[in-house]
Amino acid sequence: MPIKIREIDHVVIRCADLDNMVHFYRDVLACPIEKEQLDLGLVQMRAGRSLIDLLAIGGKIDRPDSGPPGAGRNMDHLCVRVEPFDAHALRAHLEKHGARIGEEAQRYGAEGFGPSLYLFDPEGNMIELKGAPEA
Repeated sequence: MPIKIREIDHVVIRCADLDNMVHFYRDVLACPIEKEQLDLGLVQMRAGRSLIDLLAIGGKIDRPDSGPPGAGRNMDHLCVRVEPFDAHALRAHLEKHGARIGEEAQRYGAEGFGPSLYLFDPEGNMIELKGAPEA
């Protein structure tokens, strides 16, 4: 039976400062806390139909073979679909929160070409905010 992927279920990001990362994803990107398992060093944030799991480095389920923070990236980037995509309003919101903003461009994603904006979370992970595809 061939595998048919419908969507991303979750992404796990290893964090040196869990509290700061929860603040960013909750207050800047508006991802509410879905579930906290602090005994495991894990906070799961709701991102639409998907989850962003924030895992404290050194937490019970962190893998020691993942290496120290800052020695490479935990991932290349996380892309989340946002609606509406108003680049000016998004930039104003991100700047208000002191987020480091990257390049805005038309990029290809799961639904085709559309607007996107890169930014970085407090630990340098790149996030892509992706708008609706072009008509």
